[in-house]
Amino acid sequence: MTSRLRAGLVATAVIGAGAVILTQSAAFAGTPSTPAGHHNPGQDTSLRALAAQSGLRIGTAVNTDALASDDAYRSITATQFSSVTPENVMKWEVVEPAQGTYDWSAADRLVAFAEQNDQLVRGHTLVWHSQLPAWLTAAAPSMSADQLRAILKKHVIDEVTHFRGKIWQWDVVNEAFNDDGTLRDSIWLQKLGPSYIEDAFRWAHQADPKALLFYNDYNIEFTGPKSNAVYALVRDLKAKGVPIDGVGFQTHLDTQYPLPDLQSNLQRFSDLGLKVAETEVDVRTTLPVTPVEQNAQVGGYTSTLQACLAVRSCLSYTVWGFGDAYSWVPGVFAGEGAATIYDENLQPKPEYTALQQTLALAAGAPGRNDPRR
Repeated sequence: MTSRLRAGLVATAVIGAGAVILTQSAAFAGTPSTPAGHHNPGQDTSLRALAAQSGLRIGTAVNTDALASDDAYRSITATQFSSVTPENVMKWEVVEPAQGTYDWSAADRLVAFAEQNDQLVRGHTLVWHSQLPAWLTAAAPSMSADQLRAILKKHVIDEVTHFRGKIWQWDVVNEAFNDDGTLRDSIWLQKLGPSYIEDAFRWAHQADPKALLFYNDYNIEFTGPKSNAVYALVRDLKAKGVPIDGVGFQTHLDTQYPLPDLQSNLQRFSDLGLKVAETEVDVRTTLPVTPVEQNAQVGGYTSTLQACLAVRSCLSYTVWGFGDAYSWVPGVFAGEGAATIYDENLQPKPEYTALQQTLALAAGAPGRNDPRR
């Protein structure tokens, strides 16, 4: 996902009229964060401190331009979240703008920021049909299958090797399916066939055997053709011995649609012996936001976090950005927005408080089953 893309995609699962209305707790009022370097276990009500009670990593996608230029954005990123995902700077078009010429600088800065702030990093993303470098999209149609496969293999191994030991979870293959459950007609499928998926996981594991390797997609929160197809894929990959560790559920929601059966889907993938994560959570709505719509957004954030907390193998819950001013939604969905947990001035919204309260009430939730948390 990126702030520049996703136009034309089918809207994701969302929140119906029966959404939970959450009352803000006075215990959290006015305490959205704790300054960096001043964490007090007895008083810290930051999201990362509350999530730690159940071993959950709570994360955000990071706009690295904002991280460099906006002090408030940087402070919130550091104090509120225990994992970070690069919004764009690990994508192929950024890291290899010219064939054979790598630029890791922006991604390296984010990894260094995470290390300084005791955060884990979700690598996003190695194999995708979008945000490919121009040199590749221009040349790919005339390449042979062997040529394209060699280029893809080199990309996966080079990037994972560069960040070896520094990435907790990699989104190895991203959005390989259509909503009807068929494989997306990407250059990878056209030239290489479905085997490119298992190849990518094997190459990534070869380059960093300790990183957790995920398949990541949207609209799999619901049981249906797409979720079932992804389920069949990862079940078969496991049966073949392909080194896949988990599935990422993007969880982009919209208040005009009903809530997905997310917990049951997380659990059925978990029952395959896989880890799961909610990787790109936001809840958009029509503008201007009414009280009813905001209550539905609050209900969406609450229910998605509760679903993750209820499934022991759900290792992380990541919001796709946290400030409305930096959200991808208005640029893709006309007339919609307000999808994140902080407003355009980076002030916490009721959606933030909903996550706070849900985490505070989840101290007795099952501990996560990943020793690297």
